[in-house]
Amino acid sequence: MNLLVLGRGKTGSLVAEVAAARGHKVRSLGGDENTGASALTKEFLRDFDCVVDFTAPAAVIPNIIACTQASANMVVGTTGWYDKIPKVKELVEHSGSGFLYASNFSVGMNIFFDIAAAAGAAMKQGYSARIVERHHTQKKDAPSGTAVTIRQKLGAEDIEITSIREGDAAGQHVIMLDSPNDTMMLVHDSKSRRGFAEGAVIAAEWLQGKKGFFEFKDALKK
Repeated sequence: MNLLVLGRGKTGSLVAEVAAARGHKVRSLGGDENTGASALTKEFLRDFDCVVDFTAPAAVIPNIIACTQASANMVVGTTGWYDKIPKVKELVEHSGSGFLYASNFSVGMNIFFDIAAAAGAAMKQGYSARIVERHHTQKKDAPSGTAVTIRQKLGAEDIEITSIREGDAAGQHVIMLDSPNDTMMLVHDSKSRRGFAEGAVIAAEWLQGKKGFFEFKDALKK
C-alpha cells in the first residue's frame, strides 16, 4: 500500500516506521506542511491508498473534509472531535470513501472496552465508579478519548474521570468500582506507543478496497 501519514509526533512517526517495516510505501506530512489541510488536494491524494491521521483536534476536521472531498480512504487516531461524528459520517457516505476511527488502536484496549461494558453491570447493583487516566505531558486532550469511551462502555455519563499528565507515559487507564462490601479495579497499561501504531496500520490494511464508516472494532472481527 501507499500510505500518507499526517502528523510527525511520537505516534505518527511510529506509524510511519511500522508501516514501512510491514512493506508499505510511506510519506509523512507535519503540521507546517499541511496548514488548514492545504496540502490535501485531490491531485495529491490520488497517489495514496489510505491517509492515516495522528494530528491534533484543531487539524483533524479540515483533514477529514479534504480527504472526503477527494474520496480518499482515511484512518483517524486523533481524538477530540467526536461531537462531529454525525457530520463526518454524512461526509463519508456522500463521498463514497472508506473511513475508520478509534479512540485507541491498541488491540488490548479494544478488548478492555468489552471488559468495561461487562463491568457496567456493577453500576446497576449500586457500585460507584471512577476512571483515572495517565498520559504523557504532550497529550493535548483531557480527558483522553479512550477514557471517554470507557465511560460510555460503563453506561453512565456522570462517572468522574481524573486525568494525569506526567513524564512520557504511553497510556494507563484504571476503572475503580466500589461498594460498601468490596472494591474492583480494572487496569490497562500500555507499555509503549507501538501497539497504537501497529493497530493503525492493521486498520489501514483492512480498510483497503472498502467503502463506508467504520470503527476499529470492525477490523478486529473474525
